[in-house]
Amino acid sequence: MVNISDSFLILPLINHLVKINITMKKNKETATEQAILEAARKVFVEKGFDGARMQEIADEAGINKALLHYYYRSKEKLFETVFLEAFIKVVPSVLVILNSDEPLFNKIERFVSNYLDVLAENPIIPGFILHELAHNQKRIGSLIRGTGINPQFFIAQIYREIEAGNIKNCDPRQLIINMLSMCIFPFVAKPILQAVFFKNSEEEYKQFIAERKAEVTRFIIASIRKQQEEEIILPGQSTQNTSK
Repeated sequence: MVNISDSFLILPLINHLVKINITMKKNKETATEQAILEAARKVFVEKGFDGARMQEIADEAGINKALLHYYYRSKEKLFETVFLEAFIKVVPSVLVILNSDEPLFNKIERFVSNYLDVLAENPIIPGFILHELAHNQKRIGSLIRGTGINPQFFIAQIYREIEAGNIKNCDPRQLIINMLSMCIFPFVAKPILQAVFFKNSEEEYKQFIAERKAEVTRFIIASIRKQQEEEIILPGQSTQNTSK
């Protein structure tokens, strides 16, 4: 029989054990959810949204399908979670670059390099955007607006450079879209590019992406840089001065 004095010693021990049990349960739940997200990321990248199956994700995570549905009731919700986890890694670095006071050409170089690195590390982003554009355009617009991305500071900088005569007259929106599309297309079309240009070599494709940083930067800057007017020689036209 436990007397009252002993209960003062036992109760704190019981409370401590309960807290340990709760902590272990939370840690286990966190570990399980992390395993699900890692498995989902792998399957979605390999198969895309339409090709991925919840059973395959459960098998990859080492759990049963019922437990997977306990955490994520639908494939759509799981896909959205994996995308947002990747996308929030992009936003801070992009905002820092776009809102910095760096010279325009330096900013373009940093943006291209950073964006290509992020896409290489998070290949699910292009796939998610394409899927949402095809199936839920309103949601992808809402998600991106919710990140706080605002290109107005960058747009204003482009206009200032135009007014100062430092770059050609251009529509800043066209410039930004050119930057984005030239970075994102090689990831969207990766299977085609690997088959046509790289004989399905992953190493050659990665080397191509690494080289693309300089290529895209050079192309974008050359498209807006003001250059001295040069005489255009048409095919068959003599270079000699024929004026009398």
